[in-house]
Amino acid sequence: MAEPTVPPRAKLFIGVLTAREDLLLMTEERLVRRYGAIDFRTRKLPFSHTDYYDSIGRNLFKVLYSFERLIPREDIVTVKLATNRLEKKITARTREKDAPRRINIDPGYLTLSNVYLASCKEFFHRTYLWRGVYLENEYRYVGRRFQPWEWTYPDYRKMEYLDFFHQVRAIYRKQIEN
Repeated sequence: MAEPTVPPRAKLFIGVLTAREDLLLMTEERLVRRYGAIDFRTRKLPFSHTDYYDSIGRNLFKVLYSFERLIPREDIVTVKLATNRLEKKITARTREKDAPRRINIDPGYLTLSNVYLASCKEFFHRTYLWRGVYLENEYRYVGRRFQPWEWTYPDYRKMEYLDFFHQVRAIYRKQIEN
């Protein structure tokens, strides 16, 4: 019988999708206050992979951030719930009552062997964690690279995203080796 062991802390990352630079900056500031220093970020990546987010605006872009501070893996539940609350606060501040939201904030975490996204929607390939939060595996690390699954989101299949996660994995590896 195997004894339970607590795995190493994971590398928190957060994707922010919006059409507004001001909301991106406001969100980044709040995320840094809550989760600490950002150690890697992407440029603004154009987002046009689905019309699901049309209510957020036109000319959408996403920025991916990784945070220096590592988190216990189970903390992804509280992170997801906190980012959902932040989405609501930011949308309320825009005073556009007809808009369901103006920003989408998606947290996840990276390990040496996987990348996971947190979700509040159930689906066959998601594992229920706690308090209405599910975890979805986006990549597995095989053959010295991250490989997507058949359910991996179209944007996460793009080279800019894969490059981000390879860079973040290198940072994470150094962190856990020290």
